Amino acid sequence: MSDNRPNVLLFTTDQHRGDHLSIAGHPVVETPNLDALINRGAYFPNAFTEIPSTPGARRCLLGGQGSHECGLIGYSAVEWHPKTTVAQVLADAGYHCLNTGFRNIHPQRKLYGFHHVIPHFHPRQDGPDAPPRRDPLVGEDDYVEWLRAELGPMAHDRGTGCDINGWLARPWHLSERYHPTVWTINTAIQMILKRDPTRPFFMWCSTLRPHSPYDPPQVFWDMYIHRKLPEIPIGDWAKKYDIPNPGLPRDAFWGRFTPEQNQRMRAAYMGCITQIDYEFGRMMEVLRRYIDLDNTLILFTSDHGDMMGEHHLHRKGYAYEGSIRIPFLVGYPKGLDLPSGTFDQIVGLRDVMPTILDACGVDCPDPVTGSSVFDAIRGEKWREFTHGEHGPVGAPDMAMQYLTDAKEKYIWFPVTGEEQFFDLRKDPKELRDLAKRPAHAKRVKRWRSRLIAILGKRGDGFSDGKKLLKKEPGFSAVV
Repeated sequence: MSDNRPNVLLFTTDQHRGDHLSIAGHPVVETPNLDALINRGAYFPNAFTEIPSTPGARRCLLGGQGSHECGLIGYSAVEWHPKTTVAQVLADAGYHCLNTGFRNIHPQRKLYGFHHVIPHFHPRQDGPDAPPRRDPLVGEDDYVEWLRAELGPMAHDRGTGCDINGWLARPWHLSERYHPTVWTINTAIQMILKRDPTRPFFMWCSTLRPHSPYDPPQVFWDMYIHRKLPEIPIGDWAKKYDIPNPGLPRDAFWGRFTPEQNQRMRAAYMGCITQIDYEFGRMMEVLRRYIDLDNTLILFTSDHGDMMGEHHLHRKGYAYEGSIRIPFLVGYPKGLDLPSGTFDQIVGLRDVMPTILDACGVDCPDPVTGSSVFDAIRGEKWREFTHGEHGPVGAPDMAMQYLTDAKEKYIWFPVTGEEQFFDLRKDPKELRDLAKRPAHAKRVKRWRSRLIAILGKRGDGFSDGKKLLKKEPGFSAVV
């Protein structure tokens, strides 16, 4: 008996800025294959991550819940005990659920509702005083095990000398076929071809790049290394992060690099994005020969962005546009009669699960707090703004809470009690902090009141329902 429900391909990247798509208007980055999803689908330029680091963001994505509700408010490598996940709901509904690539949900081998998982994992970098332990890659990283089987026991994807969370950049040091992005796509294709053919499938394919190390194959490095790149925006509030090189750590959270270092870092990051786009296009070409790709929901997004030196900041965990704005594109399966194009509603990772279940005709379970983006596309009532947060990152006083409607943004730092306010319509690069300017006091008060109300319902010490409450440095990210 045939099952005509749509297949689902959830394709995610890690640390991918929302403005680094050509469809987003970037003057340099090329992503033709991803851009083409809009021909029978939707592009959401106002997509924001609720938690701008990987474990929490992926809890939001897989569980359909926002920050705090998912059990994290920042970064922590702890086991997750969800009531349900999108994979579990689909498995219960008869879908064959597959996952390959970078997960960063713990433990790496825990299925979380999937039937089959083939992971790629970058272990945490232990300090010199950390106790000895077994090789963290053994049993946790199928990619590195494959690479060692191909090239010998000393083979490693960080043979470039670039740090997993660093700003160093150079071309990939091995043949392109050994790059983890290529391996991830090849593995996803093989898993789909070897699926149960009597059931529709749900595939979560997850590339680690463009997350550092910034190491695209030579051809993609060459696309950008000599291009004139947009000027790096530096806000009037960012002077404290203006610490010059040399002397900055290779995994610095802030500091001012030389023009040459910035050029290499940014060009390599863009090269990684275009490589992913080409691999996505190759995946579509191969799958079209073997499955009904027209009857497949495709959803492309990322867990958070990358500051790329803006305001002298690097990596993620911040409330600024480079860190929280993410790509979000949907390709419709056949039979889904919806208009195509660009939609300005505010969406987030908690909307992924209900969108997938909506397309598959499966009811959402009660713990889900996101909404199907198809409701937004149909013009139904939608949220006015979104809330996100992150615990201490880089330094204890950098923990933050944010609210935005893509027109304005309010940020509160719970350790210091400081506030920031940006008018994104006039200042999309966040160059001018308006929080202390009298002309904007009413707007700041309005946003502050919204945050007080949201946090006051949680009972975790950020608000008493009447005012915001400062927190001690180093508070836990685990709810």
